[in-house]
Amino acid sequence: MTVRLEQSESLGRHRTLFDEAMQCAERERFVSRIWDKDATLWKSAEAYQKLIRNALGWLAVAQWSSERIEEMETFAREVCEAGFTHLMLLGMGGSSLCPEVLRRTFSQREGFPELLVLDTTDPDTISGYQSQADPKRTAFIVSSKSGTTIEPLTFYKYFYQQTGNAGENFTAITDPGTLMERTAREANFRRVFLNPADIGGRYSALSYFGMVPAALMGLDVRQMLRRAVAAMEACSASVPTKENQGLRLGCVLGALARAGRDKLTLVTGGEISSLGLWIEQLIAESTGKEGRGIIPVAGELLGPPENYSHDRLFVVVHTGTLDSETNSRLEALESAGHPVVRRWLSDPLDLGAEFFTWEFATAVAGALLEINPFDQPNVQESKDNTNRLLEAFKQSGALPEVHKPSSPAPPLDQIVSDHLALVRPGDYIALLAYIQETAEHDELLQAIRMRLGKRFHVATTTGYGPRFLHSTGQLHKGGPDSGVFIQLTCDAKTDLAIPGEPYTFGVLRQAQALGDFSSLESHGRRVIRIHLGREVGAGLKKLRETIEGT
Repeated sequence: MTVRLEQSESLGRHRTLFDEAMQCAERERFVSRIWDKDATLWKSAEAYQKLIRNALGWLAVAQWSSERIEEMETFAREVCEAGFTHLMLLGMGGSSLCPEVLRRTFSQREGFPELLVLDTTDPDTISGYQSQADPKRTAFIVSSKSGTTIEPLTFYKYFYQQTGNAGENFTAITDPGTLMERTAREANFRRVFLNPADIGGRYSALSYFGMVPAALMGLDVRQMLRRAVAAMEACSASVPTKENQGLRLGCVLGALARAGRDKLTLVTGGEISSLGLWIEQLIAESTGKEGRGIIPVAGELLGPPENYSHDRLFVVVHTGTLDSETNSRLEALESAGHPVVRRWLSDPLDLGAEFFTWEFATAVAGALLEINPFDQPNVQESKDNTNRLLEAFKQSGALPEVHKPSSPAPPLDQIVSDHLALVRPGDYIALLAYIQETAEHDELLQAIRMRLGKRFHVATTTGYGPRFLHSTGQLHKGGPDSGVFIQLTCDAKTDLAIPGEPYTFGVLRQAQALGDFSSLESHGRRVIRIHLGREVGAGLKKLRETIEGT
């Protein structure tokens, strides 16, 4: 079987860096050592060895899942015959981003329930989902590798109560022996899918975590996995080095990041425009540690060459033909000396192959950057901070203040102006939005980042909390000190109780925001918090006007 993906690199004067990285990869036998699960490719210290070896199950999981297609398809038919109108995946990070990309990429299939993905503790969003999908006619998929992640556990508690404790409405995807497995069996879930334990969350797209929701949506999982297996074979040690696309992509990412081109600007459009969400997590959480890392920039609109500094690498992933405007902008960037990599997919089902190719490339880039791409040492910090705040809430009935404002508080324009004065060449500005994800908020955040990028000639990123805590959050704390952070919080218009807990979803989200802020401060990051109040749209408009006026 052949892989239908294609790739070209327009690297200009950076071609030498790429060639040297490819030579290094061949000399050091990167490909064969990856397939041999040789942990010393990434770290020589014994402390890392077992962890790395136990995180390489993704290499063969496409084949593993292929052997279970009939099982997944049979279950999908069972769910359809049960009369469910909706599917709702309850997850976070690696367990939810692949299904979210599939949801946005493929329309609802006739005869199959509509997929919704819940990966936020925002109570307005949860309330909206409940209005959209009758819980008693919804099949819930509780996805959690560890089985202890707070978000899917609280989502489960809430919707289990809403269904009248109907265990047959629920399916679990988790690792063997977890709390979630025990909970699922005690509550008589319809099904429990136990995933291989040697696969990290962000490398799990081709496992049960991605493929069970795909089957339940009615997607052609057979074809998607067939292409993933073909990509796996095309990255094998038997393929000539120059023809190994995973190796080539990884060498571009790693070599250019080492040379200062560490802002990986993703250009995805059309049917697969949401793919950047998944790549963003994979790259940020895998490489952002030990003061190093590749900063993925997803969703940033392309501008003229003069908008960009010399820290960019543009990677285009698309199906079909690019529109003329995007193509002309890319050609202008190439002419100005910016490196551009283009990847063509024949159709959206090639996402199966693309998932594997990017995973392989990330492993290669990690070797070049001399980091372990399979751990996430700083993610736990924000979780621990959140838990401390929630424990304090249980004791006192209120969240403690993490950052006391000045009294009297300076005006917003002064706060913003002083903070933006800290931006240096080579930085990136990150908007950390603990608000509801809506089309209006998307548009306003995009306008803010466009203004910031154009003014400061730096990369800009956005992320909705708490989703990004399981994604770019690792990079924010563990990566290079080049981030300038603006945290945005708000008051929810509604709030919802969490069964069995003294706090609500609104309190949980606020604790997550404050815990994240505390973690960023503890690492000496440049961060401010702006509270938008109850009317989030109005607050964002005011912030946009303030930035335009500074």
